[in-house]
Amino acid sequence: MISLKDYLAGGETTISNLLLQNYTKLGLNTSEFMLWLQLYAAHEAGEDFPDLTVIAKSMGSTTEKLYGVLNNLVEKEFVTLETALDESGRQSDRYNLLPAFEKLDVLKEQERFEAEEKDDLAAQKKMLRSFEQEFGRPLSPIEYQKIGYWLNDDQYSPALIELALQEAVLNQAYNFKYIETVLQSWEKKNIRSKAQVEEEQRRRKQILLQKEEQKHSEELPKVSLYNWLERKDPDA
Repeated sequence: MISLKDYLAGGETTISNLLLQNYTKLGLNTSEFMLWLQLYAAHEAGEDFPDLTVIAKSMGSTTEKLYGVLNNLVEKEFVTLETALDESGRQSDRYNLLPAFEKLDVLKEQERFEAEEKDDLAAQKKMLRSFEQEFGRPLSPIEYQKIGYWLNDDQYSPALIELALQEAVLNQAYNFKYIETVLQSWEKKNIRSKAQVEEEQRRRKQILLQKEEQKHSEELPKVSLYNWLERKDPDA
């Protein structure tokens, strides 16, 4: 049984699960990834140019095969071979493993973009269905073109356009001109989200209530404050 001392002396290699979960998406096969991990483990131990003969033995492979795998890693730009000067001014070679992390970053950014694009497409479809439901008919090519202009040129989000449609429906204004006016009004006020629209609606409602209260108070008849109970009869 291995002792705790021997276990700790063996050292540890910490690697993100993101790399373990995505190395095939990055274009690496298992042999290539295992060699990269061996090089990374050596780097973590302070050895930037390890002996491939030793690594081949630990992987149960031959040095010749491992050089072929290393060549694949270099060609796929997961590893670069660099030469630098050490503290004594002598040249030393080292394996740069950072390109693998850079490729992982690009992959995750691409996946994030594709997810956002998918969500945006779903939001656009939902918004178009709302238009057809509220108008009670399919949209015309010109109307589709107008919505495309709002999305691509004005950069209005599908959710904001749908909110402008709801505003138009509440005011019984079933036309694109009114909807565009609402969108332009919000843009001038830097309103770009549902929360900001709701806040604007609350503000407008509060103003209307204040005007209504003021109007109601002005219409009330003036009532005399004379106390008739204390009125004295001059003949008494």
